[in-house]
Amino acid sequence: MSLLSFAPGTSLNSSSGDNTVKLWNASTGKEITTLNGHSNEVWNVAFSPNGKTIASASGDNTVKLWNASTGKEITTLNGHSNYVLGVAFSPDGKTIASASSDTTVKLWNTATGEEIITLNGHSSNVWGVAFSPNGKTIASASSDTTVKLWNLYPNDLNNLIISGSLNDLMSYSCARLRGYLQSNPNVSDSDRTLCDGIGAKSN
Repeated sequence: MSLLSFAPGTSLNSSSGDNTVKLWNASTGKEITTLNGHSNEVWNVAFSPNGKTIASASGDNTVKLWNASTGKEITTLNGHSNYVLGVAFSPDGKTIASASSDTTVKLWNTATGEEIITLNGHSSNVWGVAFSPNGKTIASASSDTTVKLWNLYPNDLNNLIISGSLNDLMSYSCARLRGYLQSNPNVSDSDRTLCDGIGAKSN
């Protein structure tokens, strides 16, 4: 499996069954660098809208984020229980969507690497995922012969009804509020711990 992704500018990404991602100069065809870190084949790659970050989806059940300038790994997104087959950035670059053989789509906070929510509804491998241009809708394509559309901001409630999970609702809300609760000086000490133990662990 080998897929390509262009960055804004003259760079090109390629994913491969040799467990690597390669960055190429699209004008000269010369290899710029090789990104090593996955332990299984890389199924998909994507550049962030500003071209500064690369996301790679792998058969090692993870998504890795890389600094496109240095080639260094930024973080690993862990949460899927099977191959990650597709990955996409939201138009504003703040959210990453990942599609997996575990039949789910997951949304992640790009800045923190925290899982925001899991979208359940497919009954087989989810091969691809894409954001609409305005970032309010996600499309996911599956081996169950369907394409599902998921409503996002500002209609988060529709999405949560589809997922049907109160835990997803709480995790999603805390992923968005955790930073505010911990850093805003106007929040009382008792309220700073409201999201402790919900979703990702607090720092």
